[in-house]
Amino acid sequence: MRLIMKRLSFMTFDPIAASSHLCRVDPGLGRCINKVGQCQLIVRRNRSVFEYLVKSIVYQQLSGKAALAIYIRFLNNFPYHRVRPEQLLSLKLQQFRSAGLSKSKIKALQHLAKASLSGEIPSISNLNRMHDDEIIEKFISIWGIGRWTVEMLLIFHLGRSDVLPVNDLGILRGYQKLRGYSELPSSDRLKRAGERWRPYRTVASWYLWRSLEV
Repeated sequence: MRLIMKRLSFMTFDPIAASSHLCRVDPGLGRCINKVGQCQLIVRRNRSVFEYLVKSIVYQQLSGKAALAIYIRFLNNFPYHRVRPEQLLSLKLQQFRSAGLSKSKIKALQHLAKASLSGEIPSISNLNRMHDDEIIEKFISIWGIGRWTVEMLLIFHLGRSDVLPVNDLGILRGYQKLRGYSELPSSDRLKRAGERWRPYRTVASWYLWRSLEV
């Protein structure tokens, strides 16, 4: 229990209360919640915001297994596997390529490191005072960082309660399964449907992801 409470301590909301709210406002989603079980969303803060974004860039558009292998090879370039912006910028091109990183990801990582050194990446304390939309606008101004990447940061690193990544394929498929649609719904349709889930769209997203596993 102590471990679970530690994991939940970074959340800005109570996932049990959120699940109860979702069951009340959307009986269909409520059936999914009952089937999946208690929300096990974990918010991790074992790395800095910069390191989280580094990992996100490496993982973009790759399967989990392939991305992990590349990420581990990349981390081997850094003492204790802790990526620092100044060290990243000192890497030679061959070190990036040996890890398996594409040209666009190398460029994105370098832009991110420069942004970090120039103070463009807010601290956790500053992020905690910013609205979700402010954070999204702040980070997507950095080359190679898209909205989806920042939404994952909001959910899994900052523990925000009301994030619905409407362009995430897993969530769209989960919503298709939930409603029994023959075709994948549009992002706009999911966005409209998600209005009833406020202010706990993060938990709704988590259940839509998990629904594909049960």
